[in-house]
This record gives sequence, C-alpha cells and structure tokens, in this order.
Amino acid sequence: MGHQFKKHLLFIFEIIVFVCIAAFTGQAQMSPKEILQKAEEARGSYEGIEVNVLMESFESGRKQYRVMKVSEKGYNCLLDTLAPPNIKGQRILQRERNLWYSNPGLSKPVPVSPRQKLMGSAVNGDIVSTNYTSDYKIVSTEDSKIQDEDCVLMHLESIDDRTTYDRIKYWISKDRLVGLKAEFYTVSGKIFKSAIFEYNNRIIINGKSREFVSKTIITSAIMKDDYTIIKYAKPLLK
Repeated sequence: MGHQFKKHLLFIFEIIVFVCIAAFTGQAQMSPKEILQKAEEARGSYEGIEVNVLMESFESGRKQYRVMKVSEKGYNCLLDTLAPPNIKGQRILQRERNLWYSNPGLSKPVPVSPRQKLMGSAVNGDIVSTNYTSDYKIVSTEDSKIQDEDCVLMHLESIDDRTTYDRIKYWISKDRLVGLKAEFYTVSGKIFKSAIFEYNNRIIINGKSREFVSKTIITSAIMKDDYTIIKYAKPLLK
C-alpha cells in the first residue's frame, strides 16, 4: 500500500514538473513583440472594449477630477466626458492616428494631438487607444526587476512623430505578461514623466480570464509633487 502511494505521489510530482516546464518553455519561446502584444491586451482590447474612467490630478496643490466613458475598438476610440458639469459633453474621437476634439459649443470638431495635455500629468494619448506594438519599435530588451518581480525591460522608440511619446522604457512582468512601469523620454533622452500600473480588474479573452488595468499613476519627473491617478472600472468587451 505504501509503495503504491509513493508511486502515486511521484506521478503527481512528474505532472506538476511537466506543466511548469511547458509553461516556462512556452514563455521562453515568445518573441519580444509577442510579449509586448500580450501586455497590451491587459490595457485594452483590439476587438473592442468599453470602460469607465475616473481621473484625479494633483498639480501645484490643486486637485481636479474628470469622469469619462471610453469606448475603443482597434485603432478607433471615443472618449466621452460625463463630469464635472462644466465640461460635460466634451469628446475626443480617434480614427486611426487622427484625433478630434468637440464640445456642445463647437460647430464642428477640431483636430488635436495625442501629446496635448488632457488633465494634470496626463495627455490625450494616455487615455485614447494606444498601441505600443504598432507605434513603436523594440530597440533592445534586458532582464530587470520591479518589487522582486522578474521583468523584461523593453526600450521602445517611436516610428514617427504622430505617436504620444518619442521613447519609452517599459517593464513587463515575465510571469503575468502585464506592464508594471513605464518611463517616458524626449528625443534627446530626457525623462519627463513615469507611470505605474495596477491590474485588479479581469476580462475574458479567448475563453480565459485575464488581468486588466485598474489604475495608472502618472508622475511628473520635473515637478515631483504633480501626479495624476487614472482609475478604470467595469471593463466590458464589445
């Protein structure tokens, strides 16, 4: 009886080892671009997603807030402002890489830039549909850590001047395949802000539960006390 029990335990152990090796091997075989694509899933869905967004900015001791409904599909996005009352109805529409701003008092939408300030430390491109995979080239990668979590640190460069940022350092968890931190740089290589990401939401992609971004904290590298918190709630695949 004891011998059979030991054989049973050994069999279970072999299965566990096999599963772990298979998972590790599968991840090891992923290219940097595939890893970046998986990380992008956790911040948006190419198939389409709708999410409630609350922004709070703290700038020079002044607090502001904004409530929005964001709907995106592929490279198209609609940002609809719901509150506060004085800016309710303001919208930003993205079609491919083109952005337009409208409000109830305008006769027609006006073009805007993804680099244009939205509120606090956040710009339009921090909220509308972003695609690091298509908009940036991976210059290099290296192993790194964020709070004892093993990461791939990717050095990204913009493919043209229509993107939100010129250069990005992006830390992606090797285990969870989500972006944990980003630093944003000018063309000359000067850092001007950073962001950290949390993933307490979940969505279903291809029948599997997937972590989805719940909070982004953007901090100015120039004015250390200026930061913006972006909270995401009720993500719904469309």
